Amino acid sequence: MQLQYPSLMAAVATSLNGSIGNFTQEPPKNFGFVLYDSFDVLDISGSIEPLYLLSSSHQLNLSLIAESMAPVYMRPAANETNPVHSHFQLSVNPTHTFEDPPQDLDVLFVPGGGGERLGNITAAVDFVRNTYPRVKYLITVCTGAGVAARAGLLDGKRATTNKASWDKIIPLGKGVQWTSPARWVVDGNIWTSSGVTAGIDLMFAFIEKFYGKDIAHRIQAVTEHKRTFDPCDDPFAAINNVPPSGHCK
Repeated sequence: MQLQYPSLMAAVATSLNGSIGNFTQEPPKNFGFVLYDSFDVLDISGSIEPLYLLSSSHQLNLSLIAESMAPVYMRPAANETNPVHSHFQLSVNPTHTFEDPPQDLDVLFVPGGGGERLGNITAAVDFVRNTYPRVKYLITVCTGAGVAARAGLLDGKRATTNKASWDKIIPLGKGVQWTSPARWVVDGNIWTSSGVTAGIDLMFAFIEKFYGKDIAHRIQAVTEHKRTFDPCDDPFAAINNVPPSGHCK
């Protein structure tokens, strides 16, 4: 991870150095983020930020993986009924392609976005399906759960997704134990979160599990994120009229 905030990074490194929690298992090191056209950048950047601060004291590797090496855009999704892309857009440059991905990924991360529902993301779905058996953990944020569901990876699993898109996503995985209310859900090695900023809370929980509570707390203090600690604390299910289903814990 190459971003540089020298004074902030130095402070975090000093605070976190040498502290990885009391775990015998090697913490995840290599993170791969899947990109596709019209993804939601906050789904990704909200989770990358705490990992970036963690990387000040622990070796982490970040890969951004897409269908080609061309820039990938966050923008309103175009489809047959709306073929014109808005000029309100932001691009991210991939580091790897689906055909030539990193071979040592520990974590595969899948964001949501308008492209998941309206675009052609077959290549991304195929990549996630084929790559999952080789990684230790799969994380989805928001409607990224729809990508994993289409890949067949959530069948028989508890999972959640953005409550505002609930009715559009749950038909993609008829064998999934869709869970609401839930800020995030963990089932085996698959972590799924609700909409957009819920991914930040999921990532803090992930860091706390593998690197320790002290590290997660310090990164929370630096980012000034008012964290949700309870995975079942999900007011947006009621706001979006999503009925209760499943068990979030």
